[in-house]
Amino acid sequence: MEPEVVEAELVLPTCLSFKKIQMHEKYPKGQSRGRQWKHLKQILQAENFQNGSPDEPNYINIESPPSMHPPMRICDMTGFEAPYSDPRTNLRYANTDVFKMVRSLPPEYVQRYLALRNAAVVLK
Repeated sequence: MEPEVVEAELVLPTCLSFKKIQMHEKYPKGQSRGRQWKHLKQILQAENFQNGSPDEPNYINIESPPSMHPPMRICDMTGFEAPYSDPRTNLRYANTDVFKMVRSLPPEYVQRYLALRNAAVVLK
């Protein structure tokens, strides 16, 4: 006995919702791929900043008022945050290893490090 073969037309959708859409199917050759990045010049022209008030912040006047937070103290040698400051040289340091190095520096090197921070003083 042979099983009976049933002919049925199975209708499947062309795109299944759970499958990822391939880029070549989504955007055929020569078609735009969606978001295009704008240059600053294009943004300025589109926003028409000439009509805005001069006090209102925008892309042309990016100036900001001084910060209300205290400036961050940075180690003069390593660039890490420096909770300590040497009273003799005024150099900031992050840990004891850096402190040993600060104390072993000649005075002209200390002046150079302070000059980088715009804190150069005449040492006694």
